[in-house]
Amino acid sequence: MNSEALQGKRALVTGAGSRLGQAIAVGLGSAGMHVGLHYHTNLAGARQTARQIELASGRAHLFAADLSSRQQARQLVDSTTEALGGLDLLVLSAGTFENVSYDAIDDDTWDHTLDLNLAAPFAVAQRATGALKQSRGNIVFITCSSVIRPFRGYLPYVVAKAGVYQLMRALAMQLAPEVRVNAVAPGMVLPPEGMSPQQIERAAEQSLLRSVGNPDDAVRAVIYLASSPFVTGEQLVVDGGRSLARPS
Repeated sequence: MNSEALQGKRALVTGAGSRLGQAIAVGLGSAGMHVGLHYHTNLAGARQTARQIELASGRAHLFAADLSSRQQARQLVDSTTEALGGLDLLVLSAGTFENVSYDAIDDDTWDHTLDLNLAAPFAVAQRATGALKQSRGNIVFITCSSVIRPFRGYLPYVVAKAGVYQLMRALAMQLAPEVRVNAVAPGMVLPPEGMSPQQIERAAEQSLLRSVGNPDDAVRAVIYLASSPFVTGEQLVVDGGRSLARPS
């Protein structure tokens, strides 16, 4: 993991106020990057992320934006680029993960899920393209292992993440050779809120490695892609082999 290649460079991480986005931002800050921390309503979480980065001798700036607004999504990039003096890495982690039964999927649910998980990442990535071309930087999308093996009860989310996977591949072709574009597809590295210990144990049993991961597993994958100059158009699945295991 060549984290030294990231020293002194500039990153924007969306959804950096909680969960995996927070862990990724802290990991990049600890690797010596100057990190722009996007959050929507979780200011306390974003401040906690910034404190952890500063304790690791990194630097962080906070930026609020509602990514369901394309205007705010694009303004986020403008504000971050101006504050950081450019951009070398964009990590698109923000999104929504909602369980919804098939019969309960309505237009609002569908539109909300695809807007936040697919349309917003594209709007941010498109706006950041100019700055990333100048730095010959890269983009890392956070997809999901459901791209390989769909989850029951999350149909709009699964469809949106599958769209992000193809968006990553299309952008890798569109933006080469100036900008590299890759993705990390986490599995059970951070259990959903409300998941019982019994459910977590069952998830572990369904993986090839008979275990669940932790956020650092996904962070290492992001750092690898961000610092690997000969990798583009690829998705790293970080799920302990669960997407390859036979369904129980």
